[in-house]
Amino acid sequence: MKKIFEKVFGTHSERELKRVKKIVDQVLALESEYERLSDEQLKDKTRQFKDRLSKNETLDDIMPEAFATIREAAWRILGMKHYPVQLYGGIILHQGRIAEMKTGEGKTLVATLPVYLNALEGKGVHVITVNDYLARRDMEWMGKVYNFLGLSTGVVVHGVTPKERKVAYEADITYGTNNEFGFDYLRDNMVIHKHEMTQRELNFAIVDEVDSILIDEARTPLIISGQGEKSTKMYFVVNQFVRTLKNEVDFTIDEKANSISLTEEGVEKTEKFFGIENLSDITNMETSHHVNQALKAINLMKLDKDYVVKDGEVVIVDEFTGRLMFGRRYSEGLHQAIEAKEGLDVQRESKTLATITFQNYFRMYKKIAGMTGTAKTEEEEFMAIYGMDVIEMPTNKPVVRMDNSDSIYKTENGKFLALAKDIEEKHSKLQPVLVGTISIEKSEELSRLLKKRGVPHEVLNAKQHEREAEIVAQAGRKGAVTIATNMAGRGTDIILGGNPEFLAKREMKKRGFSDDILAMVTSHAETDDAEIEEAKRVYQELYKEIKKDTDREHEEVTQIGGLHIIGTERHESRRIDNQLRGRAGRQGDPGSSRFYISLEDDLMRLFGGEKMQGLVEKMGLAEDEAIEHGLLTRTIENAQKKVEGRNFGIRKHVLQYDDVMNKQREVIYGERRKVLAGESMFEQVFNMLEGIVDGAISIYTADAKYPEDWDIEGLMEYLHGIFLPQDALELGDVMELTEETLKDKILDVARTLYAEKEAEFTSDRMREIERIIMLQVIDSKWMDHIDAMDQLRQGIGLRAIGQEDPVRAYQLEGFDMFQEMIKNIQEDTVRYLFHIQKESVIERKQVAKPIEATHGGGNTPSPVVKEDEVGRNEPCPCGSGKKYKKCCGQ
Repeated sequence: MKKIFEKVFGTHSERELKRVKKIVDQVLALESEYERLSDEQLKDKTRQFKDRLSKNETLDDIMPEAFATIREAAWRILGMKHYPVQLYGGIILHQGRIAEMKTGEGKTLVATLPVYLNALEGKGVHVITVNDYLARRDMEWMGKVYNFLGLSTGVVVHGVTPKERKVAYEADITYGTNNEFGFDYLRDNMVIHKHEMTQRELNFAIVDEVDSILIDEARTPLIISGQGEKSTKMYFVVNQFVRTLKNEVDFTIDEKANSISLTEEGVEKTEKFFGIENLSDITNMETSHHVNQALKAINLMKLDKDYVVKDGEVVIVDEFTGRLMFGRRYSEGLHQAIEAKEGLDVQRESKTLATITFQNYFRMYKKIAGMTGTAKTEEEEFMAIYGMDVIEMPTNKPVVRMDNSDSIYKTENGKFLALAKDIEEKHSKLQPVLVGTISIEKSEELSRLLKKRGVPHEVLNAKQHEREAEIVAQAGRKGAVTIATNMAGRGTDIILGGNPEFLAKREMKKRGFSDDILAMVTSHAETDDAEIEEAKRVYQELYKEIKKDTDREHEEVTQIGGLHIIGTERHESRRIDNQLRGRAGRQGDPGSSRFYISLEDDLMRLFGGEKMQGLVEKMGLAEDEAIEHGLLTRTIENAQKKVEGRNFGIRKHVLQYDDVMNKQREVIYGERRKVLAGESMFEQVFNMLEGIVDGAISIYTADAKYPEDWDIEGLMEYLHGIFLPQDALELGDVMELTEETLKDKILDVARTLYAEKEAEFTSDRMREIERIIMLQVIDSKWMDHIDAMDQLRQGIGLRAIGQEDPVRAYQLEGFDMFQEMIKNIQEDTVRYLFHIQKESVIERKQVAKPIEATHGGGNTPSPVVKEDEVGRNEPCPCGSGKKYKKCCGQ
């Protein structure tokens, strides 16, 4: 039905693009008029637009003229003019939607349209990219156009000082990475003086590679940590023990859910080894957690697929891009369990001081838009979580790439032999080939096959991190064969015939130019350094010379069919497959693609279904014989949809939990901001006091009809512990008391005591003391609360066994815990204020001292604390009764 509707009325994207065509026509109609303007007249447009906005015109009113202005400015400054399809993209982004644009269609230039328009309001625009290099490059490159039109730019990347960050955020347009923006938000809510905050209100963000940032990275939260206190010895003890357990006897593995659990036999062995009665008991929660993480580390986490060991450290391999994630650590002790498994120094777990998910950070912006080459398959998720629809942009030149049907083989061995043969054939006619694999292991296996056949090739995986951009840039040369792990987010275009920029730089390196100088020759930043100017001149000459050769080679490669893409198996996300395909056929170039699949691939084995297995068995195929059938391709896509749906469910689940924390975070951060803004806290202190007194009276007078039955003594004892001195309250005749008069008497005494305290310190000093104490109490309680909520989250999944919805349980219990924390904040604040002494040194100090900021629970390794060494002949600390050298010290 949907397909018939689209045939008649066009797709959703086509209908939406028709709606904005009128604006595109208006922009194009202004071209000749704006060409005639002098530079000064063009620059003055910015002032005119700001004036019009101050007189209640809207951004939509001035959009056509603003777009025409930035279009003309880009032409004058960069020699680039937005194509009509790019104008469509700019409008879609301004509307707070996702523009799906193919590789090489100029997303960087498209972003200048909505960025300039929205920056005119003066509330700040954030352009978010996936890495520091792109953020700095785009800011220097496009910044020239914004600066020409009188707008300021800034960049927030790793290593920028807090002072520089503040200046960058105050600029009209700020470039930076998603991690830096998120961490700055968290850091701003940990500072103790308002002037230390760096970010302004979150106004408008454009997210580049939006699927990578808002979907792939949304499963793991941003975390700022402090040093933990736990010993690391336990990890080694548990690691030794877990290695004695047997699969299908002591534990079972669920590959689909990527989980592992002890059997009854395994539980018994664990209890016996650790000398405990009941592993499920709450007091043994830590032992149980350690054993589960060690099981996962040893049986599910694979070396050279999930992580590599480099310079004595466990470094995570990003499952989406195949890159090494330096400085990132698995959370909840899993990283330490892997360190123990690999026999490395185990680093201490850290304590969470502040955390937020990307979903909740980006939903705080008033408006958000995104660009990527592949988002359509995830449209449902973008809509459900961010309220953004996906509009497919037409390409400037038609895509002529040939996407062949999948070739399906019975065994993995048969598949690899067939694709090696395909590569050999393509290479014999010098057609460039790019092969996408999904793990380091598979890329190395294929490399061995090609070596046997004498096919020269480059292997790009996490182990080749440093040469990444150069290898990718030359993947379009005649005869090039490149094997790469996951091509998502590599950020470098593959140009047929070779990339003249990289070749020119390589030649300069041979001539002795340093890496620092080479980085500057293509920089768009202004410079008056003579050495850099000379290097730029040499680069330009080499570039012109080399470009003649690469242009000639481009023609030759085009004649033999362009870049051929081979996928060695389907990824669990169609989007990642599309990213690999999209590497060929950029800007109208020819190209082709084919995926090779075997029934032994993980996706097929776990999700392909028995129908397909049966069908292939019936056909009685030889190992290296392929089937190509539309039905099979559809079955594979359905398997991928299943997995995508499940992953969406996981991310939605993470968000449901974080939504509970988010409401609490907003309350706490809101209170902190009031304190930092220098508001008087006097009234708030007395509101707290009143709340404490109300709560106490209702507890100590409950269930008693007459005043003589109230527990006055208990009430006085409780209030004495907070603020009321002994014998400070004259109650008179108890029989005449009501709850109201009792409350008034207590509050009168409190006011008198507080007035005396204020006279002792002066009222200005007392207001500052209130702020200092509130900040310290809020911060320490909030940190403990995050920790407690984390513990609750880890244990809450077990509720599902008792037919209880874990998320609902988390909401209810989290709310109770939050109320308890608020009560504790109130009590501690009042207690400290009433007991403060004149001689006390009271100044602002940071309670939460971060040692690391991490995406996904752990980052830059904190210092390893050396523990007491166990002698080789001493009893083993694990309690086995053996000597250390014969047990855990082996």
